[in-house]
Parts: sequence; structure tokens; C-alpha cells
Amino acid sequence: MNLRKRLSRTRKAPDLKRLSDNELVELAKSGNKDAFGELYERYVEKIYNYVYYRTGNHHDAEDLTARVFFRAMGHVENYTERGVPFQAWLYRIAHNLVANWHRDRGRRKVIPLDEFIAGSLRFDAPDHQVEDKEERERLLNAIRRLPEERQQLLVLKFVDHLSNAEIGAIMDRTEGAIKSLYHRTLLALRDELQIQDAGFQVDDTQKEGQG
Repeated sequence: MNLRKRLSRTRKAPDLKRLSDNELVELAKSGNKDAFGELYERYVEKIYNYVYYRTGNHHDAEDLTARVFFRAMGHVENYTERGVPFQAWLYRIAHNLVANWHRDRGRRKVIPLDEFIAGSLRFDAPDHQVEDKEERERLLNAIRRLPEERQQLLVLKFVDHLSNAEIGAIMDRTEGAIKSLYHRTLLALRDELQIQDAGFQVDDTQKEGQG
């Protein structure tokens, strides 16, 4: 009898990979560590990428990513969907931990975006083809001058490849607001690059006059 019960439980054990995030969360709340492990596997790479591009080094990214999931596991019982997907909840935890990391160190929030700009932003930024190292550096410098929320938007869009709706859930904005912010961000990048171009042209003219 006991054997049949055990076999029955085995047959009825859910395929965790087929479950939705909310279903896995409910299992995790009941103490199912494998369910939380599946959530970890689904999102650890995205959270790590996000943290890395907010901190700029792998050591701190690994540490903070581990803390994100440790905190999530410790507070999963308090999570309720209420229009905020589990993924967005994780990103918000990551955002808060990264913000604390920067505040504790008094460091400027810098993203090493040059590792992916050449393959991503050049298709979206108007009239700017990022072709060589010098141009990538110029674009990187322009991005570093953006407000933090715009840098965060670029990371979520081009590093983690999230949709506007997903980004909106993470940043607590509507999908329309994210589209608008993205458009303004690209325009700001274009303007900053034009300012840099004008500065380079002035420098070149001065050099020619000295020659």
C-alpha cells in the first residue's frame, strides 16, 4: 500500500519546467525547493547580466546576483502577483541591491555598454553606425551621461532583451511610458553625439590654425 502511494506521488509529480512562474511560486511557498530552483534557472542569467551592466565587474555581479536570489527565497512567501510578474519582482530586488551597492561605495553608476552596443544600438540610434572602437567609446560616453533610469532602460532592452511591457512592469511604468522614454533616450543620445561631433570639429580647426 505504501509503495503504491509512493508510486502514485511519483506519477503525479509536476514537470516543473512546464509550470508557470506563479505555479512555481506557490510550490516554493509550500517549501518545494526544486520549484524555487527552477525559478532560479529561468532567471539567473538575466539577473546576472543586469547586475553586471550596473556594476561593471564580474566579482560584485556574482555576489549581488546570489544575494538577489537569497533575498527572493527568503521573502517568496510575501510575494503576490498583483500585476507585477515574478520576473519584475526579481529585477526590483536587483535594482535595490545595486542602488545600495553604489551608495555604499559612492561610485558613479556606469554601464560597460560597449560590449554590446556595436551589435544592438547601431540598428536603433538614428544615423549613427557604430563601426570602430573610437565610435563605440563616444557612444559609451554619451550613455554614461544619461540619467540612471535611461541607462537602466537600455540595459533591460539591449542586454536582457525584454519587451516594453516587461520593462514597464520592472520600472513601474506603463508600456506607453516606456516607449516614450525609449524614444527620448535615443534622441538624447543623438544630440549628445552631435555635440561631441561639434567639439571634435572645433578641435580639428584649432589644430589646423596652429599648423
